Amino acid sequence: MRITVFGATGGVGSRVVTEALSRGHQVRAVSRDPGTVRGLPEEVMVLAGDATDAEQIRYAVAGSDLVISATRPAPGNEHELPKVAAALLEALADTEIRLLVVGGAGSLIVPGTGAILTDQPGFPEELRPIATACNYQLAVFENSGTAVDWAYLSPSAVLEPGERTGDYRLGAHELIADDEGNSAISMEDLAVALLDEAERPKHHRTRFTVGY
Repeated sequence: MRITVFGATGGVGSRVVTEALSRGHQVRAVSRDPGTVRGLPEEVMVLAGDATDAEQIRYAVAGSDLVISATRPAPGNEHELPKVAAALLEALADTEIRLLVVGGAGSLIVPGTGAILTDQPGFPEELRPIATACNYQLAVFENSGTAVDWAYLSPSAVLEPGERTGDYRLGAHELIADDEGNSAISMEDLAVALLDEAERPKHHRTRFTVGY
């Protein structure tokens, strides 16, 4: 496939690029300032584009089969996430280009509580701005209608660099946790799950989650 990635140099995005290339896909990366992009494999085409601007997105993704958004704004700019969601939907409306979005875990229901992760006692306040922005981001997609074939991937509660095992469990709207209540997935295995979904689509206009 011809895959365009937003956020390709981030923790998740860089692993998505690596996983996609290892499977033989063509990858292009979009950045507001291509001149600052470092560390991507030489076969990745880098294009200029602002993920909050639908017209720029439309130009950057032309000819793609799939767009993957793994953007994570800098602290203080969390409000950009819903704007990026809206711009992507506008740019891809009524095209054949599928959209996969790496979102947040904050809107997942914690098993046995009936409440989402961000509403749990003791939720870290330093994570609340990005978690809240991700919740708004998901709402943009859920209220978007049928013009774009999108899927939104929420990770486990703990998402960190780690090992690529290729093993994971799929879920829908409930946080995946082990018998001791631990909820985690490596960035490498999140990328595996994302590319598995890209190659063998199971989720359409809905959110899904992965975990061990």
